[in-house]
Amino acid sequence: MAEAADASRLIAFQGSPGAYSDLACRGVYPEMRTLPCASFEDAFTAVRDGRTALAMIPIENSVAGRVADIHHLMPNSGLHIVAEHFQRVNHHLLAPKGATLGELTSVRSHVQALSQCRILIRELGLKAVVHADTAGAAAEVAARGDPTEAAIASALAGEIYGLDSLKVGIEDAEHNTTRFVILGREPSDPDPAAGPVMTSLVFRVRSVPAALYKALGGFATNGVNITKLESYIIDGGFTVAQFYADIEGHPDQRPVRLALEELSFFSREVRILGVYPAHSFRRQGAPT
Repeated sequence: MAEAADASRLIAFQGSPGAYSDLACRGVYPEMRTLPCASFEDAFTAVRDGRTALAMIPIENSVAGRVADIHHLMPNSGLHIVAEHFQRVNHHLLAPKGATLGELTSVRSHVQALSQCRILIRELGLKAVVHADTAGAAAEVAARGDPTEAAIASALAGEIYGLDSLKVGIEDAEHNTTRFVILGREPSDPDPAAGPVMTSLVFRVRSVPAALYKALGGFATNGVNITKLESYIIDGGFTVAQFYADIEGHPDQRPVRLALEELSFFSREVRILGVYPAHSFRRQGAPT
């Protein structure tokens, strides 16, 4: 019983302590402890095996686009999307205690973080060194203690690894925001009367002319808004495409039900990944 109680207070994420996923977990679920995982698969497994209650998974970024592998892994994870979160990304230039901007010659971080801070890296003439993740880069810079090396990571990473923040808000785009989905073992079923609802799904259309056009026609005729639609290849022959979509509304609402029925008619497979409350970011344009 004690183990189950502990699991109910744990949320998994991919990365090292201090990663932006860790920051998102702490912001959304301050009452829970976070469990770092080496890979997305490990985070999924932690939930599936009952070692944690939830997993916080980044799915897309407003600058870098979709997060690689997630659209392939999530449909087969056996988990359900139960919530979403939008996290503003504020990058810090972190360095060992006492280091100065003038001493720096290189900077370490995840490839996406480096690409999101090109202007500063170019201005300071730094050599960019790719690391597996932002927090791991901060940990390595702290361990090496070289005042010429810096890391791009979160303020939380700086606190955890004892680094100074030489510069804050160094991302090129002020709108730099990452969308996360929260995954659980059981599906959620929010009441659409209580507020806006999102539905996420994957589908494969039949191999006939205009199949995608016809499959999506039901959303237009029933007034259902598609907020995201992406395709990706799922076989080695580049002949089978699977589509991922986010739509506004609950499957029990008549317009959504009719749109999904038409989608199913022209598709080989339709699978709902989750039905969950829409985050306030979608209405307000900024996370709360």
